Amino acid sequence: MGLMSTATVGYSAISSYSRVEILHLIQEQPRRTILELQEATGLHPNTIREHLARLISDGFIVAEKEHRTTRGRPRVLYSAADGDATRSAIQRRKVRDAAQRGDLMRRVLTIDVPDALETEALHQIDALVEELEDEGFDPIIDESALTVDLTPCAHAEAQASHREVLCSVHLSLLQGVLTEAGGPLAVDGMRSSCDPSVCIIQLLHAATTHD
Repeated sequence: MGLMSTATVGYSAISSYSRVEILHLIQEQPRRTILELQEATGLHPNTIREHLARLISDGFIVAEKEHRTTRGRPRVLYSAADGDATRSAIQRRKVRDAAQRGDLMRRVLTIDVPDALETEALHQIDALVEELEDEGFDPIIDESALTVDLTPCAHAEAQASHREVLCSVHLSLLQGVLTEAGGPLAVDGMRSSCDPSVCIIQLLHAATTHD
């Protein structure tokens, strides 16, 4: 199922490597402060605040005030929205709306889907596709093989020197979307390729896992 992207790479939240770096730090360690992010990145606090505001508005992170039992203003702590321990109301709304649009599209277009994919899995794919489109990708989904082909990668050339960090951040974002949507699918990883511009993400159905 190929879907045309409605967003541009330059507008997506992960188009800026500064935001990618900040998000990576928050994904690695939750409850980060602006001071910690400043020390790690060298960016001005106001610049960090602007990036954090964008990441919050896209549902990638959430902010909470520190609970203090001593004097002093509580700090604001930032954590990545993983759809589990830390949930974003924005991400939750996006996932719900994607499922509704997906159901409508399948009814109107009578799209055939594999029998093995239950409604929850289809809703996860709906959310995944819309998130990828928002990030400037043009994903091709193979529901039978459970692959997401993002080739050519919309960010491979622009951020080639930061590919490892970018891919790590992106896979975590997609897993967060799948978890928030709720269902049997999870990100299994990226298929290896000698061509750095080739990007195929492998999904895993819970029913296929083995102890």
